[in-house]
Amino acid sequence: MRLRNIVVAMLALAATVAVAQNPQMEEKLMAIKQNMVKNKQQLAQYTWTQTETIGIKGSTKDTKVYQVRMVNGQQQKTEVADEKAQSGGRQGGRMKQRIVEKKTDEYKEYGQQIGGLAKLYTTPDPDRLMQAKQSGNLSLVPGSGTISLVIKSFVQPGDQVTFTINDQTKSPVSVEINTYLNDPKSKVMISAQFADLPDGTNHVTTATINGEQKQLVIQDTNSNYQKIM
Repeated sequence: MRLRNIVVAMLALAATVAVAQNPQMEEKLMAIKQNMVKNKQQLAQYTWTQTETIGIKGSTKDTKVYQVRMVNGQQQKTEVADEKAQSGGRQGGRMKQRIVEKKTDEYKEYGQQIGGLAKLYTTPDPDRLMQAKQSGNLSLVPGSGTISLVIKSFVQPGDQVTFTINDQTKSPVSVEINTYLNDPKSKVMISAQFADLPDGTNHVTTATINGEQKQLVIQDTNSNYQKIM
């Protein structure tokens, strides 16, 4: 295991050095950053629908629908529907309903925290890319039609992020994130898929946020993108 870790570290170091020494790789990284900046501006011209499903210990507890838009670089969400999950008719009556609601409220703050954490990664600050490069925390690995950006300590110390980027458009295809909330023991795993709108604006189509400490999973699906008139 120790030998394997050494080999992985050496490969990551070699890839990082390649970025610094290979002008073509440097050019690709700058193009990715510029695309992120441009895309944030384009996304701010849209509003869209987000369906959020919250599951606790494998059971769906709540589903909400939001109208979303970007304001000052941050997502602003307005709730338009709240569909409480049903648990098998009226069995258990009001007492059972109160227990379900209490459990949902108990996890609500935690869900908001890990949801906010996920936004820092799925709509990242483009300048973080260059900061990661300058700190020696970024590895750029060419693939078949894609580029993988493997970044350590991207948002907070000890996290790891792998962006898969379309080599032609320089837009994200997917991202896998291993991070935590407040304490490294409170692990949060995040994955997201991206797609392009007809005008080339890149956006998150689906995201899954798994807060392992409380066995809480948030699934977001974005759709119905409309330009703001």
